[in-house]
Amino acid sequence: MVDITRADIDILVQLQKAETDTVNIRAFLQNVEAEKSALEDKLNEFKSAHEKLVAEFDIAEKSCSAAELEMKSNEERIEKSTQTLKTLANHKAYAALQREVDDNKKRRDSLENSYIELLDEKESRATALEEHFQQLQQLTEQIRSQQEEIDEKSRSHRLRMKEYEEERQKIAVNLAPWLLKQFNEISETSGGLAVVEVKDQLCRGCFMNIPPQLYIEVRRCKTLILCPQCNRILYYNE
Repeated sequence: MVDITRADIDILVQLQKAETDTVNIRAFLQNVEAEKSALEDKLNEFKSAHEKLVAEFDIAEKSCSAAELEMKSNEERIEKSTQTLKTLANHKAYAALQREVDDNKKRRDSLENSYIELLDEKESRATALEEHFQQLQQLTEQIRSQQEEIDEKSRSHRLRMKEYEEERQKIAVNLAPWLLKQFNEISETSGGLAVVEVKDQLCRGCFMNIPPQLYIEVRRCKTLILCPQCNRILYYNE
């Protein structure tokens, strides 16, 4: 055990308060950044769904265009064949071309029915896309507003953290370098809690029962005492 003074203990307690404030704000900032990131992920997921709807609509639109071209081509074949029929004198050639015309007319009915179905599909996709676009706009506005609120909270807390860090530095200069080094090492390994009170013979860091003789030494405040369980610096508050 190393000798220290009550003044050293008081400085350590002050340093711990500044450290705790800093750790709490740092944790808050990490949480709000995670919240902000989660909001962005939600928006990106919705955007991806919208892009999928856009792609599906494009497919439906291209299918309609292809069907229109096919119907136009079929009509042109019918028209051309009909005009050719008027010039044919050969019965066999006439009959063969007439069958072709009849087949293309049947195909016209099939193409028109398919085209109607494609138009219905395109209209359905367009409606879904428009509805989703409106939802995307609303969600984007909502999330951006929430993120702005988070940024505002972050700004104020970052200012406070800077103040606490400056306060911590002012307090730390009053400690011997070896003692500050030990405080920092314990704080780093103990989640920012390096100095804890002993009350009713219990360590308030791990709630282990402190042995009677060690408890007496803690109350004297003349030596640096570490908790046998959690290795934090112990102090007694008179």
